[in-house]
Amino acid sequence: MTRFAASLLSLSITLALSPALAAPPADAPTFDPQRMSDMVKTLSSDAFEGRGPATAGEKKTIDYVTAQMQAAGLQPGGDLVDGNRGWTQAVPLLRAQISGEPELSVDIDGKPQALSQGEQVAIRAAMDGSTSVEIKDAPIVFVGYGVTAPERDWDDFKGVDLKGKIALVLVNDPDFETGDGDFGGKAMTYYGRWTYKYEEAARQGATGMLVIHETEPASYGWATVKNSNTNTMFDVVREKPSDTHPQMEGWIQRDFAVQLFKDAGLDFEALKKQAQSRDFKPVELKGETFSAKYAVDSQVITSYNIVGRIEGSERPDETVVYSAHWDHLGMGEPDAKGDRIYNGAVDNATGTVALIEMGRAFANAAEKPKRSLVFLNVTAEEKGLLGSEYYASKPLYPLGKTVAVLNMDALDPHGPARDFSTSGSAKQDLLDQLVETAKQWDLRYATDSKPEAGYFFRSDHFPFAKRGVPAVSFGSGEDMVDGGVAAGRAISAEYTANRYHQPADEWEASWAFTGMARDLQLLHAVGSDLANSDRWPNWSQDSEFRAARDATAAERK
Repeated sequence: MTRFAASLLSLSITLALSPALAAPPADAPTFDPQRMSDMVKTLSSDAFEGRGPATAGEKKTIDYVTAQMQAAGLQPGGDLVDGNRGWTQAVPLLRAQISGEPELSVDIDGKPQALSQGEQVAIRAAMDGSTSVEIKDAPIVFVGYGVTAPERDWDDFKGVDLKGKIALVLVNDPDFETGDGDFGGKAMTYYGRWTYKYEEAARQGATGMLVIHETEPASYGWATVKNSNTNTMFDVVREKPSDTHPQMEGWIQRDFAVQLFKDAGLDFEALKKQAQSRDFKPVELKGETFSAKYAVDSQVITSYNIVGRIEGSERPDETVVYSAHWDHLGMGEPDAKGDRIYNGAVDNATGTVALIEMGRAFANAAEKPKRSLVFLNVTAEEKGLLGSEYYASKPLYPLGKTVAVLNMDALDPHGPARDFSTSGSAKQDLLDQLVETAKQWDLRYATDSKPEAGYFFRSDHFPFAKRGVPAVSFGSGEDMVDGGVAAGRAISAEYTANRYHQPADEWEASWAFTGMARDLQLLHAVGSDLANSDRWPNWSQDSEFRAARDATAAERK
């Protein structure tokens, strides 16, 4: 999930009345803040039930977004049906959920202790194809950061056989604590993502893995972990899912994990320090075992990406993509107020509405773009970027001729900032163009303020980027016109702690949407330039994504 930075803004301010903002270029379209507010209010209302994939909320979302895209002037750009494009792309997914309450426990020196789902641990429904899980007295092994990186001469699993065992692993990279080392300092690599750690656990033959939650290296609190991992799980349909998933995946609360280490005669902080070295070796928590028993309702379902399109007037086979995800967490565990609907107003009704309004701006322009534009509203981002992963693996329009992807996720619905950001700061022509174009609004680029959070890997541009397509995920600014950086960061922190992936992410009447209206002008200018030029942006020569892009160069001749 991408970052959200908001403001302590006097919400009566408007773009027209703010002397601190540069006048937009004369040819910039206008975006209506009131219409955006009304649409976000609708999409995040209780009637949409949190927009969970494969629920009644999905059907309502597809119907609403499709109607809005059509009214905005877009054409359907999805799957071909009888030779004609529909409004959706079918996305087959494995859906899994735990049936009833799981039986979970640890045994410490012969004394069993029952665990509560969502309290000490957050266990995910099995994604390896299992319809039931029964783990009895499995030994527990601490495997540091769970990294196998031959190019860095790094192996956290040296000398251990994890068959029949539960691996305990730290979140983020070995460099997180010190900011210095073999993993690029504070900026998270893919090795730091929990998704990688589960994948590596499967490759190592572990029966299960528990990620030790710590707020700073995870970049979110336990409430987010609980809500995201005790919910229904989804994955793309895999031929051999056990190659990617161990049978049991989950998180463990830090203080409880520290106590487990102590009861085994181990010092958690000392072992965490050891794990920051390539000399680290796995350590078993002697005298302690883990048990779990639960049934899993697992089936293949079909969710849908929503796709609008404007066909290019001269080179329709070349495509610029705007993307955003429509899904949120649906219905889940109630909060302290008993609210079970995870409305997802900021995350990501804002991006979905931005996508619709961007389509409206292009559809109502005086001239059609020379290249085609696709407005891709993807499913199951919250389940692991699955809708965008599916599209990128089975694109409706060839990736080799996809010019760029401009992703919009969790935009700021308040007032304008003096800056903007992106999820991560990978070197590429597309980012350079975004930064240069922003100067027309006197907007400066702020590099990702928390590269250690790994935001680059957490939004829907990433499945495109790893296949070589130039892609960015836009982030609203923190240096607010009213309140400055301190105000923006304070509200961002409040959102992360109290609203992100929680029922409290609800529409508010006080939101002005004037900052979002201005930001969309910038994103429109970049997309318009790409759609009316013959340029093909690329990654820097030293980028890990450059080779994949260059491999498709022949398609662009």
